[in-house]
Amino acid sequence: MKKINILILLLIPIVGFSQNDYLSEYQKAESLLQTNEIDSAFVKFNELEKSLPKNDTLYEYALWYKVGTATHLQEINRFQENFGKSLEYAKEALDGIEKGIEIFDEEFAKRKYFMIKNIIVSHYGLGNFEEGKKWKKKMYEARENDMLPEGIDEFFNYDFFKFEDKNIWGYEWYAELPKDRFSSSFTKVVYYIYSTNPDGSDKDQLYRLHVLMFHGNNENFDYVMDKRLETATEDVSGTLYAYTYKEDIDFEKLKNDVKEVLKGNLEPDTKRTTTKDKDGKVKVDIKMKNKKH
Repeated sequence: MKKINILILLLIPIVGFSQNDYLSEYQKAESLLQTNEIDSAFVKFNELEKSLPKNDTLYEYALWYKVGTATHLQEINRFQENFGKSLEYAKEALDGIEKGIEIFDEEFAKRKYFMIKNIIVSHYGLGNFEEGKKWKKKMYEARENDMLPEGIDEFFNYDFFKFEDKNIWGYEWYAELPKDRFSSSFTKVVYYIYSTNPDGSDKDQLYRLHVLMFHGNNENFDYVMDKRLETATEDVSGTLYAYTYKEDIDFEKLKNDVKEVLKGNLEPDTKRTTTKDKDGKVKVDIKMKNKKH
């Protein structure tokens, strides 16, 4: 997870300010930044951005800091699962980014779709699946028009939550189902399951849950969940036919299914068990599940 370096923001020189009252409020906001009171600084910069005339020299600085502080606050709240707050800050940041696109450079403009991605994560965190779908549409339209920056041009993070001592990250790929189901292996969604450090940050990737294209024709489903181990040994992996999805994935159901798998509710038709011997060598045993007739 990338973090805003507030101290870098403070290096921008202040020159040519016009009105003493606005300058006084700006200096108060800057002072709040220096004491790491980011939430209070955001309030000040946000008020300044909304009240300053656009032709005032101070406006650009207020706008820049509004975006920086809002971005920082939405990230902190999103990672802490305070999704209502993270959504509020993300929308303020997006508002500032859209206003700043014509003022600042191309690097600044790239922030737009990263912030839209963050808004999607907050909606999914709040359980606003239909609203999240509307924002996802903006990502797909931007990709179609070749407007996405590197890093989110092939896939994007759309979901995040914590489960016990694990961090769970959901990513979606833009590619659509191929007409020929046997032409390639195709994954639409991956949930990455991480162990955590004492501060709650990601430690090791334990395993992945792929929403994988079903290689065949079945009118009941198009995708099936597949569990793939990473560093989690002595665990079960395989294709989980208890969890299947149509082409228009029900993401609420998918999230609930992921939580069931996290609880250990597995029904794989193929069972892959990975173990390590005393020399550290990995052994993978694959067995077909016995079916009842």
